[in-house]
Amino acid sequence: MSPAQAPVEPSRVPDLHVPVAIIGGGFSGAAVAWHLLRLRPQLEQVVLIEPRAELGRGLAYSAADPSHRINVPATRMSLIPDQPTHFNDWLESTGALDADPAARRSEGRNFPARAVFGTYVAEHLAALGPRVTHVVAAAETVEARGDGYRIRTGDGAIIEAGLVVLAVAHAPPSPPSALARALATHPRFVPDPWQAGALEAVRPDDRVLIVGTGLTMADIVASLERLGHRGEIVALSRRGLRSRGHPAQAHDPFGDFATDPARTAGALVTRIRAAVAQAGEAGQSWHCVLDQVRLQGSLIWNALPPPERARLLRHLRPFWDVHRFRIAPQVEEVLDRRIALGTLDLRAASLREVTVQGETILVTLRARHTGEVTREAFDAVITATGPAHGRVFADNPVLASLERAGLARPDTLRLGIEVAPDGRCIGAAGVPTPGLYVAGPLARGTVGELMGLPDVTNYAIRIAGEVAARLGADEGLVGAARLYASA
Repeated sequence: MSPAQAPVEPSRVPDLHVPVAIIGGGFSGAAVAWHLLRLRPQLEQVVLIEPRAELGRGLAYSAADPSHRINVPATRMSLIPDQPTHFNDWLESTGALDADPAARRSEGRNFPARAVFGTYVAEHLAALGPRVTHVVAAAETVEARGDGYRIRTGDGAIIEAGLVVLAVAHAPPSPPSALARALATHPRFVPDPWQAGALEAVRPDDRVLIVGTGLTMADIVASLERLGHRGEIVALSRRGLRSRGHPAQAHDPFGDFATDPARTAGALVTRIRAAVAQAGEAGQSWHCVLDQVRLQGSLIWNALPPPERARLLRHLRPFWDVHRFRIAPQVEEVLDRRIALGTLDLRAASLREVTVQGETILVTLRARHTGEVTREAFDAVITATGPAHGRVFADNPVLASLERAGLARPDTLRLGIEVAPDGRCIGAAGVPTPGLYVAGPLARGTVGELMGLPDVTNYAIRIAGEVAARLGADEGLVGAARLYASA
């Protein structure tokens, strides 16, 4: 362990001493715990440190708003990848769809509210009984200690663990500085739309500016619609791109990007465009090509040299995001309807100046393509810029403590935490930190595509297998876990 750890008082007896502690009890942490306990039936206890009252939900699946729906068909949302309909079967067997007829689509795919998926995960974790210990608190610091780690929580508890898995979340949205300065005290400025009740400040006839046009914007518009909003909404981003919907029918992935993978961003784009053209000739949509790119994402990402990865993020990430992260058909219908009615306007533009007169918000905008500058009045402004990836170490006290101790560091692209191929944190010296693993999207700077739930699940199984191996699991069992995780 690193000698750079902060001193600890030797007399303090830990509240818990366990083989494995998982920091973060959202989907990633819950999936690691669930699969680890399946791989190691003899393991008596795993601790999850999570301030929310229920495990398995996190931010994504805690939303009480029924208009926030899963954006992947239920037949592809599962804790068990080799049983892809596991969640959908649970929906049918429990009657969870009876109270939400709109979740059923005519094409036979279900898109229930996200909170329902959270219930599914929470129930399966709860079925493990006392083998899962939920510490209802936020972790504050992690220190190397002897052959393991000492974790301190915000309420003063201490947990000592041999192995630690970081399943922490992205930093919350960071509003543009011009908005934050001018609107800090405005009653209808919403810097974080995910806070409970945040959108209730918006009045039915308010003219609303949403900064961002991706998935978060789509959810905000759906929520405002449910709350009875009927005023005009302007949503802007640098390119004005909107998240796409799902294809009319299910399909198989199309193309091959893993054989002799592209070594430059330009070559990758050329191959994708060619595959889309071939799919079109075969009567298939672009969706099947992008699905194959997602499935082969890690191979594609790891074949690109670091400068090409940076180029890909700089120039192509917005286009990838809107095609890869699709919106549920129910949400797509809301957007289409409001655009047709003229109450939703998507723009490619940038903010230039924000001032306030009384409660009216005056915003100067510059159109991307024409350069035209306009000054417009709004009643409310909502930030939908997505997670602040680059601030995760600064904003998360656990990661800040690990960085200070030299046990973890940001990845070079500032997408999250730098990890080794086996999922361990890379420390300040550039070597893996023993017994300290990362699960969830914050590993994607190294791993590649790691935002959609199927990818997060497979990576959680991979980390569970690595942790099981460290705990001395049978080699055949661990080998099976790795094969299962790659399915």
